[in-house]
Amino acid sequence: MDSQTGVTRRRLLIALGSGLGLLGGGGAYVYWSLQGDSGGYTAPDSQPVVTTRGLLDAAEGPAFETGGMWSFDDASEVFLFVHGFSTDAERARDNAYTAQVALDRTRPTPVIAYSWDSDVEWEQAKDNAEANSTHLAQWLVEWAETDGRPVHLLAHSLGGRVTGETLRVLAERGATDALASVSLLGGAIPYDSVVQGGRYGDAIAAVDAPVSNFYSHNDKVLSWVYRASDRTHAVGHAGTRDAGPLPDGYQEVNVTDLVADHYSYFEPGEGCLPRVVAGIE
Repeated sequence: MDSQTGVTRRRLLIALGSGLGLLGGGGAYVYWSLQGDSGGYTAPDSQPVVTTRGLLDAAEGPAFETGGMWSFDDASEVFLFVHGFSTDAERARDNAYTAQVALDRTRPTPVIAYSWDSDVEWEQAKDNAEANSTHLAQWLVEWAETDGRPVHLLAHSLGGRVTGETLRVLAERGATDALASVSLLGGAIPYDSVVQGGRYGDAIAAVDAPVSNFYSHNDKVLSWVYRASDRTHAVGHAGTRDAGPLPDGYQEVNVTDLVADHYSYFEPGEGCLPRVVAGIE
């Protein structure tokens, strides 16, 4: 964790010490999102990354930049890890590496980190998530055109919003074959956004890839903190709650027996990535 995130944590603790007012709405989500980790793994400098940090407001220039080592020519497929809220550049790489360590036990595959500006206030982070949709869609389209190997997308927490918005862009562009699979891990998006008629329902049905929602009743960040901040239920806590018909290609997977909290979905030995892999053809 870098100094910026550390300062944020200290400020939150100071605020909590002087009063509980911060625990209203998005402030509570911030506080609890900073508590816990996914095993404490540290990525090597070679971890491949696609980043849009600092690029969202650029009038000109690239839609994304890449870093790390991309020396995995022998791999037949890749995973792309889209992190969640309050994650700086270092932790974005660490999270992707953590997922790779977990995958090494069942399906050794390179994991690319998708790094975006989520270490901001909650409402701004949601706006940034939506703004990233065109950038991520552009990378996926270019990858399909220049490389072509299947991309399996793992979206944790608010990364689900980045992903849902990206699916909408891909559907609008007719690039429905840019992904091989999509897995939402503790998705911090409204429970009814993925059903038919929901914000992402039509896009989910349009893409030529299965979309799986892995949810856990043990996810307290989503069960009451997300609910307090956004005044709705998260799809990552209890699925769609029968909000409506599910779109074609969408399935829900209850991983309460495997996932103990919001940070464990992709943790080696404790998370649900083996079940994710088992569902990918």
